[in-house]
Amino acid sequence: MNPFLVVDNLAVDYEAPDRRVRALDGVDLTVEPGETVGIVGESGSGKSTLGSAVGRLLPQNAQSVAGTMSVDGEEVFGLSIGGMRRLRRERLGFIFQDPIGSLDPTKRVGAQLKLALRGRGSAPDVARHLERVKLPDPRRVARAYPHQLSGGMAQRVAIAIAMASEPELLVADEPTAALDSQVRDDVLSVVFTLAAEAGSGILWLSHDLAAVGRRCARVAVMYGGRVVEDGPAAEVLARPAHPYTDALAGSAPAAAAPGERLQPVPGRPPVLTGPSPGCAFADRCRFAVQRCAVERPRPVRVRTQDVLCHRAAELAESGALAAHAPPPSRMAPVPVPVGEETT
Repeated sequence: MNPFLVVDNLAVDYEAPDRRVRALDGVDLTVEPGETVGIVGESGSGKSTLGSAVGRLLPQNAQSVAGTMSVDGEEVFGLSIGGMRRLRRERLGFIFQDPIGSLDPTKRVGAQLKLALRGRGSAPDVARHLERVKLPDPRRVARAYPHQLSGGMAQRVAIAIAMASEPELLVADEPTAALDSQVRDDVLSVVFTLAAEAGSGILWLSHDLAAVGRRCARVAVMYGGRVVEDGPAAEVLARPAHPYTDALAGSAPAAAAPGERLQPVPGRPPVLTGPSPGCAFADRCRFAVQRCAVERPRPVRVRTQDVLCHRAAELAESGALAAHAPPPSRMAPVPVPVGEETT
């Protein structure tokens, strides 16, 4: 079976008034049908640009300058406008960070869900889809406008719309970032349950390493617009093979014992104006050598991971990188009554 999503050396630039900024600098990634893949990394690593590129939803000042991206064999940046709309409508689903902003403020929820059902949804069909996302009074919600909903309710509606056509790949860009911590896990459970029932793959862009480790089969770590480590979630997060992954895992709250001070990743992510001449992490890496600054690393295989690091094999053999506790097994979330969602 061929991968559903194939990203091959993709580079994307943003045109600013005074300069060009490179957001993706040669991304390589595949997602198999039905696979759950978490994309992690600091802000500015390129996660959101990659997620938007899957549906060709980049802003007008963004341009694909190299490489390719294909969805089920169709080249995303080569499709006509009509072909791209068809691909989004029939094969892809999207959940964005801002639940209220992702909904049409001028239409009732039921009308928006009918559009996602291609105009063929009756009132009972709309209610059924809202029930699937654990909204206990779906008929009332269907009659509401987005501004009449809490953040948690609005995000459940957005999930219902995204999953109405049972997409083959769901792109979720920090879908719980704007929600109260009390409802985040419940909303994520809805996303992953519906995707599993539909056989949909998930590309989840997130800062929450522990949550990604609990829910995703694979993790791809992004830095400087490239995927620097890719492999099984349990291995990547517990036994990282790239110095950046090691630093990122060590800075996560889940990695610290009670009372222990977190160790942030030193320095700041780079702002690239073109292809990085070497490893983009070299200035922040305690293992960097002269070669790292002038030669772009190529993928090497370390255990079960594909890694962009000149010294990956050497570091793995020496045990220089820390072993991190694996994320705790997920407990069944406690359903939150809709009336108690305050965000």
